[in-house]
Amino acid sequence: MALTLRGRRVSFDWLKPPPATPDGTMSIWDHLRELRYRLIIAVVAVTIISIVCAFFFQRLYGLIAYPYNEAADMVLADRPEANIELVNSGIAAPFLLALKISAFAGLIFSAPIWLYQLWAFIAPALLAKEKKAAMAFIASSTPLFLGGVGLAYLLMPKAMAVMLAFTVDGTTNLIDGNDYLSFIMQMMVVFGVAFLLPVVVVALNIMGVVKATQLAQARTFVIFGSFVVGALATPSTDPFSMLALAIPLTVLYIIAEAVCHANDKRRGRRSVTAERDPVPEIAA
Repeated sequence: MALTLRGRRVSFDWLKPPPATPDGTMSIWDHLRELRYRLIIAVVAVTIISIVCAFFFQRLYGLIAYPYNEAADMVLADRPEANIELVNSGIAAPFLLALKISAFAGLIFSAPIWLYQLWAFIAPALLAKEKKAAMAFIASSTPLFLGGVGLAYLLMPKAMAVMLAFTVDGTTNLIDGNDYLSFIMQMMVVFGVAFLLPVVVVALNIMGVVKATQLAQARTFVIFGSFVVGALATPSTDPFSMLALAIPLTVLYIIAEAVCHANDKRRGRRSVTAERDPVPEIAA
């Protein structure tokens, strides 16, 4: 691909990914070219969708403010004297808030694109049969990520109400809009990324890095680690948010382990069949 500008031919071939090889092997330079290409596609997609989302800023702000409004109503229902307000502090604060909301919405809505780019970067290292088996499960990464984001959004009012309930009588709790958005973003991204755990586990199993028996041996430590991650990764300090993340992580890990067991059994049957019925050599 090339363009002619002022009589000079400008080539964009350097943006293209390296050509695929039958066995999936690449040099370090080709891996870097592939990574650069995938990052450019992901960044361009997030940028374009963020610009589109900027035209719907008012509606997006309503969605973002919904958890706060619900949490404030919960607190005021029990303590009508509580004084809680969501404010913008500073001249540039409203503009920065609009930029952050648009960028965050662009990141969420472009998830199918950048998740596919992640898959496409890993795919060359897999054999053709493994690609077909992995593609079906990798395709579930988008609903898993969006499911984690959605769960965090639904749980946010309760988690915020628990923390806002500690507002001391006679004081005004002024919640900065940018700080509130940062809190929302952290919770939703943490839940979304955490829900990708089964994709990572199964991908490692398909590539032969881990086996289902190893996953079974590590199950107890993973369950314990899920509760630790739930306590440390969520910005809120209430046990409700910790359990809301730890329990789904545990369930998803068990599901991924079951998928890996089935995959290892299929791989074992194929190897037995190959040893029993070897491909005959063709005489020269």
